[in-house]
Amino acid sequence: MEKSDLDLLETLCKIPACSGDERGLRDFLIDYVDSNKANWKVQPQLIYGDDFQDCLILIFGEPKTAIYAHMDSVGYTVGYDNNLIKIGGPKAKEGSILVGKDSQGEIEGKLNYSIEDEGEDNKVITTSIIFHREIDRGTNLSYKANFSIKDNLLSSPYLDNRLGVLNALKVAETLENGAIAFSAWEEVGGGSVGYLANYLYNNFSIRQSLVSDITWITNGVVHGKGVAISMRDSGIPRKSYTQKILSLAKESKVPFQIEVESAGGSDGNALQKSPLPIDWCFIGAAEDNVHQPNETVHLKDIESMIALYNYLMKKL
Repeated sequence: MEKSDLDLLETLCKIPACSGDERGLRDFLIDYVDSNKANWKVQPQLIYGDDFQDCLILIFGEPKTAIYAHMDSVGYTVGYDNNLIKIGGPKAKEGSILVGKDSQGEIEGKLNYSIEDEGEDNKVITTSIIFHREIDRGTNLSYKANFSIKDNLLSSPYLDNRLGVLNALKVAETLENGAIAFSAWEEVGGGSVGYLANYLYNNFSIRQSLVSDITWITNGVVHGKGVAISMRDSGIPRKSYTQKILSLAKESKVPFQIEVESAGGSDGNALQKSPLPIDWCFIGAAEDNVHQPNETVHLKDIESMIALYNYLMKKL
């Protein structure tokens, strides 16, 4: 990967955007596109505003296929007495550093777990932050930035899904015909994809989509062997469409792995549950340490993800 791409990814990973609080990242993307689109093959139309809440759509030429990349991340909301409520499924270990900001200033503290034994095998686990003062209720906290590369493995908080966002931005550089939808709320079950898909279907008749997101390292998907193309997770995409994707992937000569899972989900699940006839396929690099402060992806898998998306968006 180019150093400039890694620098952009690091910047994306540092921008706090817990589910429901994506506005800052959305605004960064608007500024980034406006500053860089003159160097792209096609300058896109930017679509955002009240009807799209904190989401962003880019339209290139005459689109037939859309890329969906969710902007949000897991994290915590401060409740009472500095206790924390999960946003999505964060899996940080005790002592992990959380950061944020409230009306009183900057926040940096350690994650703490306490177990209360209420008898009869009933134990209550309380999650809190160790900090020198009471934090404003409703404040969102994220993992502290920690970006590193060692032995071709890149580690950082929030590669899920800032890497999916980076992938979409890289595809945008040479995309002639297509749409990119930067969505919200994926980590807590979706909520924006329905109206984004509805807009793209009604205005551009877009019936094909690719989900630019990050998946898991498993016994069937490993580091360094290429991007994962998912045949299914908790959602089941239409077989004829995934077979079309696989055929094009083989034609591309880009390294890839086939994923088959029984759990997990993505913006694809929201598309499947919508009343619209939209095909979808999840394609993304796999990571270790899912939803932890040290999510880890192999650089070769990032490169193959970008290469395959570029090929597919030209062929679909």
